[in-house]
Amino acid sequence: MATQAAHHDAAASNRYFVPDPSAWPFVLTAALAAVVVGVAGFLENKHIGPIPIWIGSAVAIYIIFRWLRAVSLESEHGKYNQAVDSTYRMAMAWFIFSEVMFFGAFFGALWYARELSIPWLSGEGTKVATHLTLWPMFENIWPNNGPMELNGSFETVGAWGLPFINTLLLLTSGVTITMAHHALKENHRLSCILWMWATVALGVAFLGCQGYEYVHAWEGLNLTLSSGIYGSTFYMLTGFHGMHVTLGTIMLIIITCRLMSGHFKPESHFGFEGVAWYWHFVDVVWVGLFIFVYVL
Repeated sequence: MATQAAHHDAAASNRYFVPDPSAWPFVLTAALAAVVVGVAGFLENKHIGPIPIWIGSAVAIYIIFRWLRAVSLESEHGKYNQAVDSTYRMAMAWFIFSEVMFFGAFFGALWYARELSIPWLSGEGTKVATHLTLWPMFENIWPNNGPMELNGSFETVGAWGLPFINTLLLLTSGVTITMAHHALKENHRLSCILWMWATVALGVAFLGCQGYEYVHAWEGLNLTLSSGIYGSTFYMLTGFHGMHVTLGTIMLIIITCRLMSGHFKPESHFGFEGVAWYWHFVDVVWVGLFIFVYVL
Protein backbone atom coordinates (compact mmCIF):
# COMPACT_ATOMS: atom_id res chain seq x y z
CA MET A 1 0.00 0.00 0.00
CA ALA A 2 2.85 2.38 0.83
CA THR A 3 4.43 1.65 -2.55
CA GLN A 4 1.16 2.36 -4.36
CA ALA A 5 0.74 5.64 -2.48
CA ALA A 6 4.29 6.66 -3.39
CA HIS A 7 3.65 5.90 -7.07
CA HIS A 8 0.39 7.87 -6.89
CA ASP A 9 2.17 10.89 -5.38
CA ALA A 10 4.92 10.70 -8.02
CA ALA A 11 2.35 10.57 -10.81
CA ALA A 12 0.49 13.54 -9.33
CA SER A 13 3.68 15.58 -9.10
CA ASN A 14 4.47 14.90 -12.78
CA ARG A 15 0.96 15.77 -13.94
CA TYR A 16 0.82 19.06 -15.87
CA PHE A 17 -1.43 21.53 -14.08
CA VAL A 18 -4.38 22.80 -16.14
CA PRO A 19 -6.39 25.65 -14.59
CA ASP A 20 -10.16 25.71 -14.60
CA PRO A 21 -11.93 27.55 -17.47
CA SER A 22 -12.22 31.27 -16.81
CA ALA A 23 -14.05 34.24 -18.35
CA TRP A 24 -11.41 36.69 -17.13
CA PRO A 25 -9.47 36.89 -20.43
CA PHE A 26 -12.61 37.92 -22.31
CA VAL A 27 -13.68 40.45 -19.68
CA LEU A 28 -10.18 41.91 -19.58
CA THR A 29 -10.16 42.23 -23.38
CA ALA A 30 -13.47 44.11 -23.30
CA ALA A 31 -12.21 46.43 -20.55
CA LEU A 32 -9.00 47.25 -22.42
CA ALA A 33 -10.97 47.82 -25.63
CA ALA A 34 -13.14 50.36 -23.77
CA VAL A 35 -10.00 52.18 -22.59
CA VAL A 36 -8.53 52.26 -26.11
CA VAL A 37 -11.77 53.58 -27.61
CA GLY A 38 -12.01 56.27 -24.95
CA VAL A 39 -8.40 57.41 -25.30
CA ALA A 40 -8.56 57.33 -29.11
CA GLY A 41 -11.67 59.51 -29.05
CA PHE A 42 -9.92 61.96 -26.76
CA LEU A 43 -6.82 62.20 -28.98
CA GLU A 44 -8.94 62.71 -32.11
CA ASN A 45 -11.11 65.38 -30.46
CA LYS A 46 -14.10 63.03 -30.66
CA HIS A 47 -14.31 62.58 -26.94
CA ILE A 48 -17.39 60.64 -25.85
CA GLY A 49 -16.76 61.32 -22.20
CA PRO A 50 -14.51 59.77 -19.56
CA ILE A 51 -16.89 56.93 -18.67
CA PRO A 52 -15.33 54.28 -21.02
CA ILE A 53 -11.83 55.15 -19.79
CA TRP A 54 -12.69 55.03 -16.09
CA ILE A 55 -14.90 51.96 -16.23
CA GLY A 56 -12.51 50.08 -18.52
CA SER A 57 -9.52 50.95 -16.34
CA ALA A 58 -11.29 49.95 -13.12
CA VAL A 59 -12.45 46.61 -14.52
CA ALA A 60 -9.01 45.90 -16.04
CA ILE A 61 -7.21 46.63 -12.75
CA TYR A 62 -9.64 44.45 -10.81
CA ILE A 63 -9.31 41.53 -13.24
CA ILE A 64 -5.51 41.79 -13.38
CA PHE A 65 -5.12 41.72 -9.60
CA ARG A 66 -7.66 38.90 -9.17
CA TRP A 67 -5.96 36.90 -11.91
CA LEU A 68 -2.49 37.46 -10.49
CA ARG A 69 -3.73 36.49 -7.03
CA ALA A 70 -5.11 33.23 -8.39
CA VAL A 71 -1.85 32.41 -10.16
CA SER A 72 0.16 33.29 -7.04
CA LEU A 73 -1.95 30.98 -4.88
CA GLU A 74 -1.62 28.17 -7.42
CA SER A 75 2.16 28.54 -7.26
CA GLU A 76 2.32 28.72 -3.46
CA HIS A 77 0.05 25.66 -3.10
CA GLY A 78 2.57 23.60 -5.07
CA LYS A 79 0.49 23.04 -8.19
CA TYR A 80 3.35 24.02 -10.52
CA ASN A 81 5.93 21.33 -11.23
CA GLN A 82 9.11 21.51 -13.34
CA ALA A 83 7.17 21.13 -16.58
CA VAL A 84 4.96 24.12 -15.74
CA ASP A 85 8.02 26.16 -14.75
CA SER A 86 9.70 25.36 -18.07
CA THR A 87 6.56 26.36 -19.96
CA TYR A 88 6.39 29.68 -18.13
CA ARG A 89 10.01 30.39 -19.01
CA MET A 90 9.46 29.65 -22.68
CA ALA A 91 6.28 31.72 -22.72
CA MET A 92 8.02 34.70 -21.13
CA ALA A 93 10.94 34.42 -23.55
CA TRP A 94 8.60 34.40 -26.55
CA PHE A 95 6.60 37.27 -25.09
CA ILE A 96 9.73 39.41 -24.75
CA PHE A 97 10.73 38.42 -28.30
CA SER A 98 7.34 39.65 -29.54
CA GLU A 99 7.94 42.91 -27.69
CA VAL A 100 11.32 43.26 -29.42
CA MET A 101 9.54 42.89 -32.76
CA PHE A 102 6.89 45.39 -31.64
CA PHE A 103 9.40 48.11 -30.85
CA GLY A 104 11.54 47.08 -33.81
CA ALA A 105 8.64 47.97 -36.11
CA PHE A 106 8.44 51.50 -34.68
CA PHE A 107 12.21 51.97 -34.78
CA GLY A 108 12.05 50.77 -38.38
CA ALA A 109 9.34 53.31 -39.18
CA LEU A 110 11.48 56.07 -37.68
CA TRP A 111 14.50 54.97 -39.71
CA TYR A 112 12.46 54.64 -42.93
CA ALA A 113 10.96 58.11 -42.58
CA ARG A 114 14.26 59.74 -41.68
CA GLU A 115 16.63 57.98 -44.07
CA LEU A 116 14.42 57.13 -47.05
CA SER A 117 11.06 58.90 -47.25
CA ILE A 118 12.21 62.44 -46.50
CA PRO A 119 15.17 62.33 -48.94
CA TRP A 120 12.94 60.87 -51.64
CA LEU A 121 10.24 63.50 -51.14
CA SER A 122 12.89 66.20 -51.44
CA GLY A 123 14.06 64.77 -54.78
CA GLU A 124 17.19 62.99 -53.65
CA GLY A 125 18.10 59.75 -55.42
CA THR A 126 14.85 59.43 -57.41
CA LYS A 127 14.53 58.99 -61.13
CA VAL A 128 11.10 60.57 -61.18
CA ALA A 129 10.96 64.03 -59.66
CA THR A 130 7.70 63.45 -57.78
CA HIS A 131 8.59 66.19 -55.32
CA LEU A 132 8.11 68.80 -58.05
CA THR A 133 4.49 67.74 -58.45
CA LEU A 134 3.66 66.99 -54.83
CA TRP A 135 5.59 69.40 -52.60
CA PRO A 136 8.13 71.49 -54.52
CA MET A 137 9.06 73.35 -51.33
CA PHE A 138 9.80 70.19 -49.36
CA GLU A 139 13.25 70.18 -47.73
CA ASN A 140 15.40 67.27 -46.61
CA ILE A 141 15.77 68.27 -42.96
CA TRP A 142 15.23 66.47 -39.66
CA PRO A 143 13.10 66.87 -37.64
CA ASN A 144 10.58 67.48 -40.38
CA ASN A 145 7.15 69.06 -40.11
CA GLY A 146 6.10 68.80 -43.73
CA PRO A 147 6.41 71.40 -46.51
CA MET A 148 6.47 74.99 -45.25
CA GLU A 149 5.74 73.74 -41.69
CA LEU A 150 2.09 72.98 -42.41
CA ASN A 151 1.28 72.29 -38.76
CA GLY A 152 3.28 75.16 -37.28
CA SER A 153 6.81 75.27 -35.97
CA PHE A 154 7.93 73.27 -32.96
CA GLU A 155 11.02 72.58 -30.91
CA THR A 156 12.50 69.21 -30.00
CA VAL A 157 13.14 67.97 -26.48
CA GLY A 158 16.82 68.30 -25.56
CA ALA A 159 18.55 64.99 -24.92
CA TRP A 160 20.66 66.08 -21.96
CA GLY A 161 17.87 67.30 -19.71
CA LEU A 162 15.05 65.09 -18.46
CA PRO A 163 15.68 62.33 -21.06
CA PHE A 164 19.24 61.88 -19.75
CA ILE A 165 17.98 61.89 -16.15
CA ASN A 166 15.42 59.25 -17.11
CA THR A 167 18.19 57.19 -18.68
CA LEU A 168 20.14 57.29 -15.42
CA LEU A 169 17.00 56.36 -13.47
CA LEU A 170 16.27 53.29 -15.58
CA LEU A 171 19.90 52.14 -15.72
CA THR A 172 20.08 52.46 -11.93
CA SER A 173 16.85 50.50 -11.58
CA GLY A 174 18.44 47.70 -13.60
CA VAL A 175 21.20 47.55 -10.99
CA THR A 176 18.80 47.60 -8.02
CA ILE A 177 16.62 44.78 -9.35
CA THR A 178 19.76 42.72 -10.02
CA MET A 179 20.86 43.31 -6.43
CA ALA A 180 17.39 42.21 -5.28
CA HIS A 181 17.68 39.03 -7.34
CA HIS A 182 21.06 38.15 -5.81
CA ALA A 183 19.67 38.83 -2.32
CA LEU A 184 16.74 36.50 -2.98
CA LYS A 185 19.02 33.71 -4.21
CA GLU A 186 21.08 34.11 -1.02
CA ASN A 187 17.88 34.05 1.07
CA HIS A 188 18.35 37.62 2.33
CA ARG A 189 14.67 38.49 2.15
CA LEU A 190 14.76 41.89 3.87
CA SER A 191 17.57 43.09 1.65
CA CYS A 192 15.69 41.81 -1.40
CA ILE A 193 12.54 43.69 -0.38
CA LEU A 194 14.45 46.94 0.17
CA TRP A 195 16.16 46.69 -3.22
CA MET A 196 12.79 45.99 -4.84
CA TRP A 197 11.19 49.05 -3.28
CA ALA A 198 14.15 51.07 -4.52
CA THR A 199 13.45 49.74 -8.03
CA VAL A 200 9.78 50.68 -7.71
CA ALA A 201 10.74 54.21 -6.59
CA LEU A 202 13.04 54.62 -9.61
CA GLY A 203 10.28 53.44 -11.96
CA VAL A 204 7.79 55.90 -10.45
CA ALA A 205 10.37 58.69 -10.69
CA PHE A 206 10.88 57.87 -14.38
CA LEU A 207 7.15 58.09 -15.06
CA GLY A 208 6.90 61.39 -13.19
CA CYS A 209 9.74 62.87 -15.23
CA GLN A 210 8.22 61.64 -18.48
CA GLY A 211 4.83 63.11 -17.57
CA TYR A 212 6.46 66.47 -16.88
CA GLU A 213 8.37 66.22 -20.15
CA TYR A 214 5.15 65.56 -22.08
CA VAL A 215 3.42 68.60 -20.61
CA HIS A 216 6.45 70.79 -21.38
CA ALA A 217 6.78 69.43 -24.94
CA TRP A 218 3.07 69.78 -25.72
CA GLU A 219 2.47 73.21 -24.21
CA GLY A 220 5.91 74.82 -24.22
CA LEU A 221 7.51 73.43 -27.39
CA ASN A 222 4.35 72.95 -29.49
CA LEU A 223 5.45 69.36 -30.08
CA THR A 224 2.18 67.49 -30.63
CA LEU A 225 0.92 64.45 -32.49
CA SER A 226 0.31 66.77 -35.46
CA SER A 227 3.94 67.91 -35.60
CA GLY A 228 4.74 65.95 -38.73
CA ILE A 229 6.37 62.54 -38.78
CA TYR A 230 8.70 63.54 -35.95
CA GLY A 231 5.85 64.33 -33.56
CA SER A 232 3.94 61.15 -34.31
CA THR A 233 6.97 58.85 -34.02
CA PHE A 234 8.18 60.68 -30.89
CA TYR A 235 4.93 60.11 -29.01
CA MET A 236 4.44 56.64 -30.46
CA LEU A 237 7.82 55.39 -29.25
CA THR A 238 8.04 57.23 -25.93
CA GLY A 239 4.34 56.70 -25.20
CA PHE A 240 4.40 52.94 -25.73
CA HIS A 241 7.61 52.69 -23.75
CA GLY A 242 6.00 54.68 -20.93
CA MET A 243 3.08 52.27 -20.98
CA HIS A 244 5.52 49.36 -20.64
CA VAL A 245 7.27 51.09 -17.73
CA THR A 246 3.87 51.58 -16.07
CA LEU A 247 3.00 47.91 -16.44
CA GLY A 248 6.47 46.93 -15.29
CA THR A 249 6.18 49.13 -12.20
CA ILE A 250 2.84 47.54 -11.33
CA MET A 251 4.41 44.11 -11.68
CA LEU A 252 7.33 45.18 -9.47
CA ILE A 253 4.90 46.32 -6.77
CA ILE A 254 3.01 43.02 -6.92
CA ILE A 255 6.22 40.98 -6.71
CA THR A 256 7.46 43.09 -3.79
CA CYS A 257 4.20 42.59 -1.91
CA ARG A 258 4.47 38.84 -2.53
CA LEU A 259 8.00 38.91 -1.14
CA MET A 260 6.69 40.66 1.96
CA SER A 261 4.07 37.90 2.27
CA GLY A 262 6.76 35.23 2.30
CA HIS A 263 6.40 34.09 -1.31
CA PHE A 264 9.31 32.82 -3.45
CA LYS A 265 12.20 30.63 -2.41
CA PRO A 266 15.89 30.91 -3.28
CA GLU A 267 15.64 27.82 -5.49
CA SER A 268 12.19 28.55 -6.97
CA HIS A 269 11.15 32.08 -7.91
CA PHE A 270 10.36 32.38 -11.60
CA GLY A 271 7.60 34.90 -10.90
CA PHE A 272 10.36 37.21 -9.70
CA GLU A 273 12.69 36.31 -12.59
CA GLY A 274 10.01 36.89 -15.22
CA VAL A 275 9.41 40.43 -13.99
CA ALA A 276 13.18 41.03 -13.82
CA TRP A 277 13.53 39.89 -17.45
CA TYR A 278 10.78 42.26 -18.48
CA TRP A 279 12.30 45.18 -16.57
CA HIS A 280 15.73 44.66 -18.14
CA PHE A 281 14.05 44.61 -21.56
CA VAL A 282 12.39 47.95 -20.77
CA ASP A 283 15.80 49.36 -19.80
CA VAL A 284 17.44 48.24 -23.04
CA VAL A 285 14.63 49.64 -25.19
CA TRP A 286 14.95 53.01 -23.48
CA VAL A 287 18.69 53.18 -24.19
CA GLY A 288 17.98 52.62 -27.90
CA LEU A 289 15.13 55.11 -27.78
CA PHE A 290 17.29 57.73 -26.04
CA ILE A 291 19.96 57.43 -28.72
CA PHE A 292 17.77 57.32 -31.84
CA VAL A 293 15.00 59.72 -30.77
CA TYR A 294 16.70 62.25 -28.53
CA VAL A 295 20.42 62.24 -29.40
CA LEU A 296 20.60 61.62 -33.16
